[in-house]
Amino acid sequence: MSLIALKCCGCTSLIRLEQSMETAAAWGPGEFQLANWTVHEPGAQVWAPPACVPMPMEYASIDIFGNSCSLQGYVPDGSSGGLQQQLVEYYYSAALQHNGKAEVIDLPNREPMVSDESRASCVLNHVTHKFKSDITMMKEKMHRYPACLGAVDESYTVPRIVAIGPYHRDRIHLLMAGENAKSMAVCHCIRQSGCPMMEVYGAVASAADDARCLYHKDVMAGISYQDFRDMMFLDACFLVQYMLMRGGIEIDDSLRGFLSPNRVDIFHDVMLLENQLPWKVVETVMSFMRVSSLPERFVRSMRHCMLPDYFELEQLKQQPFYWDDSYDNPPHLLGLLRYYIVGRSKGTKYPTPKTKNILFSMSAIKLDKIGIRLTANKTMKLIDMRLDIQGTGLFPKLSLAPLSLDHDCASYLVNMAAFELCTVKSFGNAGGEEHSAVCSYLTLLAMLVCREEDVHQLRERDILQGGGGLTNEEALRFFTSLQGMRLGPCYIHIMRQIESYREKRWVQASLYEFYYNYGTIVLAAIGAVGTLAGIIASIMSHMRG
Repeated sequence: MSLIALKCCGCTSLIRLEQSMETAAAWGPGEFQLANWTVHEPGAQVWAPPACVPMPMEYASIDIFGNSCSLQGYVPDGSSGGLQQQLVEYYYSAALQHNGKAEVIDLPNREPMVSDESRASCVLNHVTHKFKSDITMMKEKMHRYPACLGAVDESYTVPRIVAIGPYHRDRIHLLMAGENAKSMAVCHCIRQSGCPMMEVYGAVASAADDARCLYHKDVMAGISYQDFRDMMFLDACFLVQYMLMRGGIEIDDSLRGFLSPNRVDIFHDVMLLENQLPWKVVETVMSFMRVSSLPERFVRSMRHCMLPDYFELEQLKQQPFYWDDSYDNPPHLLGLLRYYIVGRSKGTKYPTPKTKNILFSMSAIKLDKIGIRLTANKTMKLIDMRLDIQGTGLFPKLSLAPLSLDHDCASYLVNMAAFELCTVKSFGNAGGEEHSAVCSYLTLLAMLVCREEDVHQLRERDILQGGGGLTNEEALRFFTSLQGMRLGPCYIHIMRQIESYREKRWVQASLYEFYYNYGTIVLAAIGAVGTLAGIIASIMSHMRG
């Protein structure tokens, strides 16, 4: 049995913690606040800081009485900024040296400093190394939304019920229900693990220290190391309990009473790019749980999130699910789900036709006018988009994954596209179409939609399915807000195919377009001529009689 000093609601108290954690479930949501743990332990062992942590730093500890295990954190001294200014100062001072002699330079509001070319070179090397490191870690980082998605509606980028990670901590006062549930999630993770709480917390804290450098430095500058550890612990336990519930595994009834009614809104939140937790932190909590294959169970249940309901019931359950053991290091939960929602390319290489021009605009109605029919694909995977010119009869077919477009689905698409834009340096050199499939899919739909009539055409062709989703006006607004995204190879390939069809079969396309535009009039005229001819024939016959 051990004692932990907790500070709750402004009062410091000692809470006796059973190692079996039988009493943990009795803690109420307002009583378990890790961020307020006080510091008392002298002479504790200090964890070595990870390579990405700047020095110098000051130390803060979590106090454990009567236990040899100790946790001790560290926080920067608040002087992490100013690197660019130092670079300018050092470089400027070095440039003013004359005849190899250092010159004293007075800088505003600073002590006089002596210029030194070696110091300037050191700063330059440091900046270069840090920039290269950031680029190298692009796939692992917890990204912010790219500027090209600035026009999308805020409802697709901000959490509704729970903030995960540091980027939305300013919204905590609006998300208190989720914050209270996190404390209960911690209690039940500890109970289910059967391990002492400080053992679990210590492992998560270590993983959190390694993961701190994955978040944007400007945000992290305002968060202490201890607060960050507590945040990671709470959020990781919450995610694990949510994954257990959605994976069909029994959890505490009271916690299910919150998670189950809010499961759709929570899933919306855990799919947000700026609401992610490093996967290593989540894995650390899962490693203490007595549940096998939890990520696989969760993905199996949630991979159909964008399909119409009847697809889920009739077709999806009939398809086998293959867990890819080679993809064992996703950056976060969004990256893991996107991997299985998008699907993988089959490796089939379709030759890209050479055209005189590159087509970048073609509405759904215009496609129909030249004889290209839109159709829903059979695989229901985003990556399976193709214009089939051969073997489809007289006219080609452009097949796309069917979509149940409501606010949730639109949000999933935006965030998966943002993930691709942030983590893939070059779509063309990424090594597979799956790395930019969501961007290609969205760009293609955005290209097809110019007016509400085009949205209606997508519904007529079963690309947009289901009821209760976005209206035609809302769907048009959504697609037109996705301007400026990089063009994926799938999109470019299809656009070249369309242009090649127009160039090589221009007679067929022109005749069909003429028939599309004037076919009703021509048929009406033929009918009128036939009717007139019948009247004339009747008159002539009557006159002969």
